[in-house]
Amino acid sequence: MIKAILFDVDGTLSETEEIHRRSFNQAFGVHGLTWHWSRADYRKLLDVSGGKERIRFYLSAHPDDVLLINDLDEFVRSVHATKTDIYTQLVEDGAAELRPGIRELIAQTISLGIRRAIATTTSLPNVEALLGAAYGRDGMKLFEIICAGDSVPNKKPAPDVYLATLEGMKLRPDECIAIEDSRNGLVAATTAGIPTIVTPGIYTDDQSFDEAALVTADLKASLPEILGEANVANTFGSRILSLQN
Repeated sequence: MIKAILFDVDGTLSETEEIHRRSFNQAFGVHGLTWHWSRADYRKLLDVSGGKERIRFYLSAHPDDVLLINDLDEFVRSVHATKTDIYTQLVEDGAAELRPGIRELIAQTISLGIRRAIATTTSLPNVEALLGAAYGRDGMKLFEIICAGDSVPNKKPAPDVYLATLEGMKLRPDECIAIEDSRNGLVAATTAGIPTIVTPGIYTDDQSFDEAALVTADLKASLPEILGEANVANTFGSRILSLQN
């Protein structure tokens, strides 16, 4: 019996990565930077988990820009804070929608008594904005635990965020499944021992997901297969077990 589903956020609950990219570029302009991350650039940068980490990684490839920065830590913090403000406003204004099947899956878990948590590397304000836009002021209450941003020492593909979530829920890995969209997320979840369903996003559809219990391009279309149509809870658990064997 599956007791809980642990959800990633960006690219999984919603196709938000493009909104993040737009927000980064707007933030760069606010700070007087001439940087522009194209979609091709951002696809590569997504190999680095975390927005602040992404900025640092980009700077490592542009050493001339580093020479112009007096306080690197403050620079990264300030640009990322501006980016977060822009992103949350865009989401609150309706720029993001839940991916097909997510609303139905969450509704099913509520009716079946399956617990829910979020395990993500995005910052907490980003999660609050998305859930608020999708579900209103009670959106955060849909999830028992929200492990986000800097709540753990190491971001995905390290398993820290999943291990912390399991500990907080007092559950074993085999009592859960994770829903992810990226290779980093898949590696994080499976390293923690959690069977993982991957629904690739627009920036991750070229990645390898060999360790996944199931890969589906359309979560909504796959709900009957994942959840089963008769005894939903038992079929769901049996399906995951069969995919692992």
